[in-house]
Amino acid sequence: MIVYESNKNFLRDITHLTRSWTMQRVLRAALGVGAVTAMITVAFEEIWPMEINVPSSIFSLLGIVLSILLVFRTNTAYDRWWEGRKQWGALVNNSRNLAVSVQATLPPEEVKGRFEIAVLISNFSIVLKEHLRKGAQVEELIFVSKEEIEKYKQRTHVPSYIASQIHQKMQEYYRNGTITGTDIRNMKPHLQALLDIAGACERIKKTPIPFSYSVYIKLLILGYSLMLPFGLIRDFGYFTIPLVTFIFFTFIGIEMMAAEIEDPFGLDCNDLPTGDIAHTIRNNVFEILEVTHVHQPEREEKLYQKVF
Repeated sequence: MIVYESNKNFLRDITHLTRSWTMQRVLRAALGVGAVTAMITVAFEEIWPMEINVPSSIFSLLGIVLSILLVFRTNTAYDRWWEGRKQWGALVNNSRNLAVSVQATLPPEEVKGRFEIAVLISNFSIVLKEHLRKGAQVEELIFVSKEEIEKYKQRTHVPSYIASQIHQKMQEYYRNGTITGTDIRNMKPHLQALLDIAGACERIKKTPIPFSYSVYIKLLILGYSLMLPFGLIRDFGYFTIPLVTFIFFTFIGIEMMAAEIEDPFGLDCNDLPTGDIAHTIRNNVFEILEVTHVHQPEREEKLYQKVF
């Protein structure tokens, strides 16, 4: 995710535009359409000079239809992005609340139990971020032995397995009398929320915008932009080239930005910083449960780009 301070450095923010992978694709596509427009313009201005009588009002009507479709496309994509952010915000809150309940419930001498619960809650968020990308990476989990890693690898849904471990741990405390049934009931909403959040994120991940709808918008943008020179050459001449290029840049930029945030859990520049959120949960949980953890070096892979 690109981190910036709004309304502070307008011109400097613009200079970071080309650092976005999506914007680089937009610029390449716009330049390609600009080159095709240049060939059409040169052909009708120099090689085969002729009068083109295509009413520009037709393109105005098509532009309105295309704009309505793009508004719907962008709003739908942003709703998915914002829903993903709300779910990860809920994960932070429920992880903290669960840690607070465990801290208040377990007796002071249960230091080992607090540590185990802190590890499980932290690992749930750590494994969930990769589960929503290309599959759980159990090598990232903290404080797990090689034997435990092998057990995790055998699971097709690692977040569910970790959530069940937390449930089992609390049930063990209940059976041996360390905590009461009331304590279990108080923790139950936060325990259930973990998998509810994972399921909601999976729904966003596995239900993209219908393919035919996405392709239709792309074809409409491309077709509109390639026909547009025939309606502008008569009035604008060679100035048609920058005009068509900028119009295509506007339309395809909106479409590609919507496609980028449609899946908010990936590694694109504007995706959610789920890695940072997972590490925040880890630090908060260990602090709440008053147990220490040795900082483990994170992967060197660049999860996203920060712009200050």
